[in-house]
Amino acid sequence: MTASSATRVFMLSLVSIPVSYLFNFLSANCSLGDFYLYFGSPWTILVVGFLILISVATIAFFLARKKPPKDPLFYLYAVFAFTSVVDLIVGLEQDGLIDGFMTLYLKEGEPYLSTGHGHMICYWDGSAHYLMYLLMVAAIAWEQSYRTIGLYWVGSILMSTFVFLSGNLVGKYGSKLGPVSLLIIPYLVLPMWAVLQIYHQPLENESAPKAVEIVQKKNLLQRPLDLLLTISLFFAIGFSLFRGLVALDCPIKVCRQYLQLQEPYLRDPAAYPKIQAQFSHIGASLHSRTPYMYRVPEEAQLIFLITNGLYGIVPQLLAYRCVNKPEFFLKRKEDAKTK
Repeated sequence: MTASSATRVFMLSLVSIPVSYLFNFLSANCSLGDFYLYFGSPWTILVVGFLILISVATIAFFLARKKPPKDPLFYLYAVFAFTSVVDLIVGLEQDGLIDGFMTLYLKEGEPYLSTGHGHMICYWDGSAHYLMYLLMVAAIAWEQSYRTIGLYWVGSILMSTFVFLSGNLVGKYGSKLGPVSLLIIPYLVLPMWAVLQIYHQPLENESAPKAVEIVQKKNLLQRPLDLLLTISLFFAIGFSLFRGLVALDCPIKVCRQYLQLQEPYLRDPAAYPKIQAQFSHIGASLHSRTPYMYRVPEEAQLIFLITNGLYGIVPQLLAYRCVNKPEFFLKRKEDAKTK
C-alpha cells in the first residue's frame, strides 16, 4: 500500500464539507409540500446518514484497490475521519463561525448537540480523533504499528460515546431522542471490534529481559515516579468520589458549597456532567451554550481549571509512563515458561 492512499483518505474526509452543505441546501430550498416532510424527516436523515457512511467506505475501498491495505481498519478510519470533519462543521456552525451546513440536522436530527457538552465532543472528535485517524491511516500505509495511538483512540471514543449516550437517555433530552440517535451505534460497535485487532499488534517498544527482571525486583518506594503517580491516583479517586456525591445532591455542607461556588454545571439538567468526560466537562462548564446559572463563576474559574486540569492530566501521565516504560507490567520469560 502506498502513502498516496493515506493522502486520498485525507482528501475524502474533506468531501464532507460540500456534502453537508448540499444536503442542507436541498432541504432549505425544498421546504414546501410533501417533499420536505419526506426529505427532512428524522427517518430519512437516518437512512441518508447510513448511506453516506456506506458510500464513504466503498469509495475508500476503490481508492486503495490497486494495493489494498493489510489492515481492514483502514476503511473504518476513513469513514470516521469523514464524520470527524462533519462534527467539526457542527461545532463551528453552532458557535456561529459558519452557516448553512448542518441546520436541518441539528433541528430534526440531534438537537442535544446544541448544548455546551455537544459542542465540546464535536470539537474533540473534529480535532483530536481526526488527527488520530490520519496518523493511523498513515501508519497502515507505511506498514507500521500504531498500537499505542489505536488503544488511546478506542478509550477516548468509547468514553465520549458512553457519556454522550447516557446523558441523552437520562437528561432533559431523553424525551427528544429519535431515529437519528441510532447513528451512534457504529461508534459503539466498531471501536469494540477495532480494539481486538489493535491489541494484537506487536509492542512498539520491546524491553530486554534483563531490564524487566531488574525493574520488577524493585518495590514501590524504589520507584519514585510510580510512587508519585500512585499518590496522585488516590487523590484523583477521592476527588471522583467527592464529585460523585456532589452530583447526587449530597446534603453535606461542603458538597453544597462546592456545587454552588465551584461547579454549578453539575446541576445542568442535560445530565452530561453527572456522568463525566473531562475535556468536554471543562469546556462545557465555561461554554456560552451552557445556561449562565450553571457555568463556573468567574471568580472560581482559575481554581476550577487547575483542579480539573490536574484531574485530567494524571491519567494521561500514567498512560504515558506505562507505554514508555512497560517493564514492570511484562511477564518474565521464566514466568511464561512455567505456565
